[in-house]
Amino acid sequence: MSLVIVRIYHDLLGTYGDQGNAEVLIHRAKARGVDVELVEVTPGMAIPRQGNLYLLGGGEDGPQTASLDLMKEDGGLTAAVQSGATVFAVCAGFQVIGTTLPGHGGKIIDGLGLVDAKTIVNAAPRSVGELVVQPTNKSLPILTGFENHQGLTDIGDGVTPLGQVLSGVGNGFNKTEGVWQGNVIGTYMHGPGLARNPELADAILESALGTKLTSFTDPFAQALANERRSTLIR
Repeated sequence: MSLVIVRIYHDLLGTYGDQGNAEVLIHRAKARGVDVELVEVTPGMAIPRQGNLYLLGGGEDGPQTASLDLMKEDGGLTAAVQSGATVFAVCAGFQVIGTTLPGHGGKIIDGLGLVDAKTIVNAAPRSVGELVVQPTNKSLPILTGFENHQGLTDIGDGVTPLGQVLSGVGNGFNKTEGVWQGNVIGTYMHGPGLARNPELADAILESALGTKLTSFTDPFAQALANERRSTLIR
């Protein structure tokens, strides 16, 4: 069994260390005997269309818009999703895979349209702090992460959120956090999010591989996840 992970523009969308999500996925996949290839895509490189799992991280407004423009011109990520690939997108990455978002000067621009999600910026204070989420997928435990975003994201009617906010802001609409639409997952959880939520990492791997994973216990990862949950859930 093999897995191709494509990390897109982490030099632009790596402000919050979300490139660490790739390291978690690689570690947990290899622990199950999966042969993993990591493809690093930098600006100017074509985005491969045959990957299994694509990763986008968080970044500032300028790099976010630049990344979106590059991905629109390239078309590789959209083609991969249309072919069934899995995407895990965090914060700015989550916003750019949606339908619309604020661009330069606050002008509303089109996103990639991989999920039905519209991001706005209003007068609300910036969302900064710990985020605790009850996942929609009942097989997953409580999720935690650190959010740091000005935009608020309204997902479409009938679109499944990643979960419901127990503490923090998340999407900023209807106490929802993130999105899980088909094989495309978006979230505001930094941390990196998958280091803090190994069970979510496994669910993403199963989506990308199209099969259930064998059992694997990582005491260090589980201790971190448990500490964050026990500290933040009161």
